Amino acid sequence: MTISYNWLCDYLPVQIEPERLSKILTSIGLEVEHLEEYESVKGGLKGLVIGEVLECAPHPNADKLRVTRINTGGPEPLSIVCGASNVAAGQKVIVALPGTTIHPIKGEPITLKVARIRGVESHGMICAEDEIGLGESHEGIIVLPAEAKVGTPAAAWFKPYSDHVIEIGLTPNHMDAMSHWGVARDVCAWLSHHENKEYRPKLPSVNTFKPDNNSLPVAVSILNTRSCGRYSGVTMKGITIRESPQWMKDKLKAIGVRSINNIVDITNFVLHELGQPLHAFDLEAIKGRKIIVKNMPEGTPFVTLDEKERKLSAEDLVICNAEEGMAIAGVFGGLHSGITDTTRDIFLESAWFNPTDIRKTSFRHGLRTDAATHFEKGMDISGTVNALKRAALLVKELAGGEIASDIVDVYPDPANKVEVSLKYHYLKKLSGKNYHPDAVKNILSALGFEIIKEGIDVIHVAVPWHKPDISLPADLVEEIMRIDGLDNIVIPAAITISPSVENDSSQASWKSAVAHYLVGQGFNEILTNSITNSAYFSEQELETAVKMINNLSAELDILRPSLLETGLESVGYNLNRKNGQVRFFEFGKTYRTAGVGDYQETNHLCLYLTGPVLEDSWRGKGKEVDFYYVKGLCEKIFPLLGLNKPDWLAFQHPKLQTALTILQDGRTLLEAGSVKPELLKKFDCRQDVYFADFRWDTLLELALAKKIEFKELPRQLPVYRDLAMIVDQGLPFEQVEKAIRGVKLDKLQEVKLFDIFESEKLGKGKKSLAVSFTFLDEEKTLTDKEIDGMVGRIMGVLEKEVQAEIRK
Repeated sequence: MTISYNWLCDYLPVQIEPERLSKILTSIGLEVEHLEEYESVKGGLKGLVIGEVLECAPHPNADKLRVTRINTGGPEPLSIVCGASNVAAGQKVIVALPGTTIHPIKGEPITLKVARIRGVESHGMICAEDEIGLGESHEGIIVLPAEAKVGTPAAAWFKPYSDHVIEIGLTPNHMDAMSHWGVARDVCAWLSHHENKEYRPKLPSVNTFKPDNNSLPVAVSILNTRSCGRYSGVTMKGITIRESPQWMKDKLKAIGVRSINNIVDITNFVLHELGQPLHAFDLEAIKGRKIIVKNMPEGTPFVTLDEKERKLSAEDLVICNAEEGMAIAGVFGGLHSGITDTTRDIFLESAWFNPTDIRKTSFRHGLRTDAATHFEKGMDISGTVNALKRAALLVKELAGGEIASDIVDVYPDPANKVEVSLKYHYLKKLSGKNYHPDAVKNILSALGFEIIKEGIDVIHVAVPWHKPDISLPADLVEEIMRIDGLDNIVIPAAITISPSVENDSSQASWKSAVAHYLVGQGFNEILTNSITNSAYFSEQELETAVKMINNLSAELDILRPSLLETGLESVGYNLNRKNGQVRFFEFGKTYRTAGVGDYQETNHLCLYLTGPVLEDSWRGKGKEVDFYYVKGLCEKIFPLLGLNKPDWLAFQHPKLQTALTILQDGRTLLEAGSVKPELLKKFDCRQDVYFADFRWDTLLELALAKKIEFKELPRQLPVYRDLAMIVDQGLPFEQVEKAIRGVKLDKLQEVKLFDIFESEKLGKGKKSLAVSFTFLDEEKTLTDKEIDGMVGRIMGVLEKEVQAEIRK
């Protein structure tokens, strides 16, 4: 939230320096994220003075330039070369002296120095509007009235507005501080507590409010009292639409609010002053002179102020006249009921709307207005009439006219204030500090709490309407602690805690082991958003996707049914910023539904790889990621979980090419492959990307079921034998290995392919495979006869089952 320092000071009883004020605000929980000096004219016209043109003559070396002598109040006139066509002797002008930094409307700041222009020395510059930030015009220099005094600083003549802008990181529970008045109330509570003196914020009085007549009454009825708890309004007659005064435009501009006209600016001013949203209707648009607050039928078309037609939901609350809707309550006005330049009579609205309903409507239509932001956090239901009076008096002051009706205030079901009891020993327990009862009482009173009764160890209070978030004793403790100062929280010398006990840490251990392995392989862990864009997915996927009811934006509207797309967003982002070697892994969830109340979450481990495995170097050409590299990485993860090396199966995947999977008992453990080009194009990935998706829940289930077995390390040394064979070129090594394992040799420890050779000399459609075997007998040393026998059995099986020709 943005606060103007000058504006805030209007309500403070004492002047506080901006830096000290920032510390106070942060101390009471209104964290100041940024404090910046604000100037309506950049640079504040520093270094600029009013001068008088004494002489103006043509430049001896340039037709379009003039040489002037300027009196700036100094000991001697200055010689300044000027290119403006309207410069003339006798004028009062704005002069930038050497050393002055000027801030043009367009471009970077410029620091002036004495310069020689076409052979003539120039000591400064005579300024146009756009050159010093006063306006857009560059038609000529600024010419001031004759009464302007030479030597006067330009800042004293134009009086540019300066301020300090305070950015507060407001937490959602502090709707009471969403206004300058609310912040001033908290600051005064802090001052009262710490300086032992009563401070109260100053608010302009509305006691002078009085209807001039009752010539234009408007009737109000609320048909949905749950969504609209209170509706107040008043009619203003004979107003004039014009620009707001400069003081109001300056304050609004400082906090980032654009000035529109006096009526709209007044509603915005009161919103940021008191926190109460207001809306002004053109009285001519209120047909039948009736305001009806109700819901419209589903799909009712409604044209908003931005000239867009929207289909209303049956849950949207609408402000209607006797015939049609005029505004979406608390969110946005209608096109045909708004204020125009010809408006003469208006109806001012000040209401309380249900926060939940406003938030749903705001997100449903994508209308995130200031009014909706305030209403959705809960408003002070007691403040509608006071804000209305304040706005009406400002309208009379700035737009003229009359108050042409009594205030209509429909409040069908006045609610009682929430009452909360706080015990002092509970306050000590939560805060760690002993507070004197008088200090507690003074803090709560300064914040607007009503003290109902007090006891030896308890205080009972009624919660003010501007604090709808408070309902528990702990909430009162928070209020007391923050006004005392969050930086004054006592830090004990020792802290007693009960350590948590984890019954089964193996899951976290396995996750950590896999993560450490991947990091060691050059991977970086990523965490992508579980909420993603439905446009990424097919209609078939969207049938079971979990859709967001109140999505944050049009692009974030479902919970992801797959991690591939959100990961490709990150891959594409890196590739388009010259990071061509990407190694990402992510532990994340996917979501699906079979109907309302039937939702499934599945844990995954996903790998994303693209770019070179090895960079080019003097030793040779680098190597790009390929499927075999990915396959090897995946196979290394299974032993980390205590699982056996898997068997791969080829399958068809809608998003992957060269796709393989690993199944066990009909359940998928892993899917891997190269992402299809059409999907890569969607995420602006211009190189191959490989993807592996582990079903982490299933892997952990298998790992937990696996019993850990220990055995003594072998005392014998392994024996190695190599075998080369010629097979069909299309034969995968997996079939060769399967045939070898089928011999079921207990002493065969490992089978490893270490070379593939292809040549026409081997025969058409043939290739040579070189395989290494590792044999081990843990009890005794193997003899050559035993080894030759096992190798012979392997050769026989290979010749029979895969038609291998053994090379001897």
